[in-house]
Amino acid sequence: MGTKTRGRLDTSVGIMGAEKRWLFTLFSAAFLSLLFLLFYSISAFSSTKPFPSAVHYGTHYPPAFAYYISGGRGDGNRIFRLLLAVYHPRNHYLLHLNADASDKERVRLLGAINAVPAIRSFANVDVVGKPNRLSNLGSSYAAATLRAAAILLRMHSGWNWFVALSASDYPLLTQDDLSHVFSSFGRDLNFIDHTSDLGWKESQRFQPIVVDPAIYLARRTQIFRATEKRPTPDAFKVFTGSPWVILSRSFLEFCILGWDNLPRTVLMYFNNVILPEEGYFHSVICNAPEFKNTTVNSDLRYMVWDNPPKMEPQFLNVSDYDQMVQSGAAFARQFKRNDPVLEMVDEKILKRGHNQAAPGAWCTGRRSWWIDPCSQWGDVNVVNPGPQAKKIEESIKNLLDQMNQCK
Repeated sequence: MGTKTRGRLDTSVGIMGAEKRWLFTLFSAAFLSLLFLLFYSISAFSSTKPFPSAVHYGTHYPPAFAYYISGGRGDGNRIFRLLLAVYHPRNHYLLHLNADASDKERVRLLGAINAVPAIRSFANVDVVGKPNRLSNLGSSYAAATLRAAAILLRMHSGWNWFVALSASDYPLLTQDDLSHVFSSFGRDLNFIDHTSDLGWKESQRFQPIVVDPAIYLARRTQIFRATEKRPTPDAFKVFTGSPWVILSRSFLEFCILGWDNLPRTVLMYFNNVILPEEGYFHSVICNAPEFKNTTVNSDLRYMVWDNPPKMEPQFLNVSDYDQMVQSGAAFARQFKRNDPVLEMVDEKILKRGHNQAAPGAWCTGRRSWWIDPCSQWGDVNVVNPGPQAKKIEESIKNLLDQMNQCK
């Protein structure tokens, strides 16, 4: 009898202990949830403005940029990181994950973009909904770039320069730096590395006739090559150079809106060139009397090439950091995904936190572990350049002193 009573008492004590543990867990979870909601409400109340600051464009305000950022399958996170590194409310952005990327990756990219308070408020980032299929060789890449420029021209009227970047590029200065430097010279300049000395490219790049199937086939295939070559054009002079360019709005309007037939004539020829991005804009601008004197012979990129050079520059890493910083370049190419040198650029140059936009004079939020400093903003028409601005300013002044017109 006594033994059974003790057994019943032990069981009831065990049940009471389990209930207490369960209640403790419940109250702990509730407390943590309330604490999280409190922090979230404080952040939301103090950080996000209901209306964005007014953005003003014109000669009395800093220049603005239109960025076209492209990538392929698996590049969604890289594109998002690059977007945050070059983000500013005064700029406009068009992101393109090409047709090789999945719809799921495209939706993920949209979700990440919409989670950034400033992007939600200023609504200055768009994603191409019907992506192009791109080939490494052929005209599809140049066609996608022209399409992006046409979209940005039509959708936004305030920007001054068009900058094309890929997922493997990264900036070496803040947007405050870039805007400050570019405000010190005329807004009709075009930064385009060019030469009329075609050398080996004449016979290997420009005379062969190719067809890029990506412009009309749903699946990727190799370019088609004709058995014969064609002579170099004599109706216009062919120029070549770096495929990475920074182009003025006025020049792109000339190329796309088409009051002169030259851009279309040159495009018809370059449609069947192996790498048209190495010569199309170069040939148009250097054959157009109204634009040929607006060229600065530089792409403002830092790159390290093999000798002899391959199709792409070498991958940059931590050992290249010091030279990159001192180069006076605005952008660098190319980087592997999440290379440690990108963390160095974020920390030392951009002052950018994880999944946060690079701060500038427009960001007024305090730095803390739960608040993005760029979820609060003041006057977005004010810029505050840093030390990197002096390096690129000196570099561009030297380029302007020895400004190389098209020859």
